[in-house]
Amino acid sequence: MTNPQDTRRALRDAFGTFMTGVTVVTALDDTGHPLGFTANSFSSVSLDPALLLVQISKNSVNYVNFTSGRGFAVNILSEGQKDISNTFARPVADRFAGIDWQPGPHGAPILPGVAAWFDCALHQIIEAGDHAILLGRIEAFHATPAPGLGYYRGTYFTPVATQAAVPTGPDIIVSAILERDGQVLLIDDGFGGLTLPTARVGRDGTTATLTALIAGCGINAAPGPLYSVYEDVARAQQHIAFRCPATSGTPSKGAFVDLSPASFADVTDQALRTMLDRLADESRMGNYGIYFGNQNAGQIAQVTEGPTP
Repeated sequence: MTNPQDTRRALRDAFGTFMTGVTVVTALDDTGHPLGFTANSFSSVSLDPALLLVQISKNSVNYVNFTSGRGFAVNILSEGQKDISNTFARPVADRFAGIDWQPGPHGAPILPGVAAWFDCALHQIIEAGDHAILLGRIEAFHATPAPGLGYYRGTYFTPVATQAAVPTGPDIIVSAILERDGQVLLIDDGFGGLTLPTARVGRDGTTATLTALIAGCGINAAPGPLYSVYEDVARAQQHIAFRCPATSGTPSKGAFVDLSPASFADVTDQALRTMLDRLADESRMGNYGIYFGNQNAGQIAQVTEGPTP
């Protein structure tokens, strides 16, 4: 019999394949104290009348205040506001400590530096299983040029910053890190050793090349988060590697091996082997980073655990 907890986890993972933005939903309680929580379950609903929606768990400590108050604000976080997202996603005593928030025209707290905000009157509450849908009638709003913070498969991503970091040009090499059940797919490198599925980026771009690379391996997987960008100075190449969680399928070439340094002894490219060793360590800890540099040295930008849908 299927474990209900396993089913819930699988469903959450499936929901997580939909790329979203990250918001902080705010309100005031009946004493005027600010409240807020992180949410990526946000959507526009209507232009006339101007409506939007967010969801709140019935188990949330904020549930009563948000469903009985006069309204709320949705603050769409900008790329540099991961710390704010984490603060409002955790059981912090005072989530607004050190934040210079201001009341919006309709009264709900507006956070500084956000990509956009919407100050809403509570229009309707819709029961939806273990959540409630809050329909808000937009009383005031403002958008800025700041790019929004993204969320995908349980981690944050910064679309504009990442796009700037990914190199372009004729000598770009893309690798697919196909992961499944604590293993990674390695294939023959043609020189008696092993390597990741790798291809030179064609005219259609990085994403199309990566998608074709995955399809050629016979594995059901989707292009996942960026994991490494480095320059091989000696070969005048730029390498980009993406983590691509695999769900099913039998490899048409190569085989899955355990995520362990002992499995990578035959990986002939030293930079790839170092990257795989890091992946093995990070996989055990569940805390991944993105490497930027060259084949010898660079820096790792940590990817922080994100909000719960």
